[in-house]
Amino acid sequence: MKTVTFHGIVAARHIINKYLQPTPLRYYHELSDELGFEAYIKHENHLPTRSFKVRGGINFMFNLPAEQKKQGVVTATRGNHGQSIAYAAAQFGVKATIVVPHGNNPEKNSAMQAFGAELIEYGNDFDEARELCDTLQAERGLYYIHPCMEPALVHGVGTYSLEIFEKLPNVNTIIVPIGGGSGVCGAITVAKAINPNVKVIGVQAENAPAVYRSWKAGKHVETDTCDTIADGLATRVPFPIPFSIISDGIDDIVLVSEEEIQQGILSALRYTHNLAEGAGVAALAAAIKLSDTLAGQNVAMIMSGGNLDLDTLKEVLTYS
Repeated sequence: MKTVTFHGIVAARHIINKYLQPTPLRYYHELSDELGFEAYIKHENHLPTRSFKVRGGINFMFNLPAEQKKQGVVTATRGNHGQSIAYAAAQFGVKATIVVPHGNNPEKNSAMQAFGAELIEYGNDFDEARELCDTLQAERGLYYIHPCMEPALVHGVGTYSLEIFEKLPNVNTIIVPIGGGSGVCGAITVAKAINPNVKVIGVQAENAPAVYRSWKAGKHVETDTCDTIADGLATRVPFPIPFSIISDGIDDIVLVSEEEIQQGILSALRYTHNLAEGAGVAALAAAIKLSDTLAGQNVAMIMSGGNLDLDTLKEVLTYS
C-alpha cells in the first residue's frame, strides 16, 4: 500500500508555495469569549477553489508523469475534490474528466466546468459515481485519481497543518472535518512529527458516520446512506489509507447533527463573517459541542471550504 509521510508533506510545501499563497490562521476574540478557549480558524475557504482540496490537486498534477499528463485523468467527486483536480489540471495543461452523482450541487458542477473539466453525471451518490471511473480509465487510458488513496493528495493538503504549526506553535488541539479523510490524515502526520502532544479531533456528520463507526468497531463499516447537507462529509465507505492513519493517530471523532451543522454555518457568519459550507463549519460545530473540554486551550479549527450553494443557504436562513 502507498504510504503518507511527513517528508512527503514537507516536499509538497515547496511545490505548493509556487502556486498558492498560505491561508490565514485568524484568531477571533469574540468567538473565543463565547466558547471559553482561544479560537483560531484556518481559512482554507480562501483558496482559489474555496477549498483545501486544491493543495492536493496541485501537488498531484506536478508529480504526474509527463506521458500521463498527455493522456489525462479521471476522478469522482461531490464537488471540492473535483474542483481541485479541474483547477490543477488546467494549470498543467491536463485534460480532466470528472464524474459526479445525479443531483449533485449544480453550482459546484458549473465551477468544475468553468475550470475546463469534462463533467459526467452517474450514480446516486459519490460511491456509485466512483464505479464509472474504472470503465473510463480502461476505455480512455486515463489515470484514475482516487480522492483519498493517493499519497500525493494527502501530502498536498497536509501543508495546511504545517502552516498551523508555523503560525501557532503552541497549538493544543486541531479539529478537522472528515469526509474521505485526506485532511485529517495530513493533520495527524504533521502533529505526530512536530508535537505528538497536540490532539487531532475529527468530525463527521451523524447522517454520514462511516469513518466514526469504523473507528469505533476497529474494522471497515459501510453505511447505506450519507444524506447530509455537508457535501464534503457525504461518504458511505472508509478508505484503507486514510482509515489506517486515523486508526493509529486520531484522538477523538465527534459526530454533529444536521441542526448543529446549520447552526455552525450561522455561527461562522456571525463571528467570522465568512460564508462557509457544511463541511467547512463542521470543526466549529464540534468545537461548540466540546467547549467545556477545550476550555483554556489554543484550538485551531479548519474551515475547509466555502462552496455553499444558494438553496442550502436559503434553507439555513429559514432554519434560523
